[in-house]
Amino acid sequence: MRETAGATTFQGRPMTLLGGPLRVGDPAPEFTAIAPDMTPVGLSWAPGTVRVLCSVPSVDTPVCDRQTRFLGDALASLPGAELLTLSVDLPFAQRRWCGAAGKEGIVASDHRDLSFGLAYGVAVKELRLLCRAVFVVDAQDTVRYTHYAPASDEPIDHEEVLAAVHGCL
Repeated sequence: MRETAGATTFQGRPMTLLGGPLRVGDPAPEFTAIAPDMTPVGLSWAPGTVRVLCSVPSVDTPVCDRQTRFLGDALASLPGAELLTLSVDLPFAQRRWCGAAGKEGIVASDHRDLSFGLAYGVAVKELRLLCRAVFVVDAQDTVRYTHYAPASDEPIDHEEVLAAVHGCL
């Protein structure tokens, strides 16, 4: 398994990422995560759509919460585009977050086996968390945009992600 030392930081400390990294033009890897209702979800959860796959350390943190809410709202108004935010939060915690945020169907847990984290190169070895990253996958399951945040607390450029989505629609 590939390891990339120092690829991201968490609270200022360098961390090692496992798997990946993915590049634009790569086929999007399949993965299996668990939805808050305990059902499996993977790349094929929304076939024929543009999928924005976000990995975050935890939806219970301010930056991750804002990112997931913003992208959820922005993509809800774009027919043919879907969001899935993945973290290693337990499905129970994600269900609580969904209820508090008024958002359903946009989060999944990679806690069980880090399937997404390893396939997309976002699993943080030292902490068994996912780093902050965003992938835009087109309707043909090809990666069209990637961003691996250099720091876990660094917000992503929402407008850049939305521009990548618009380029796939």
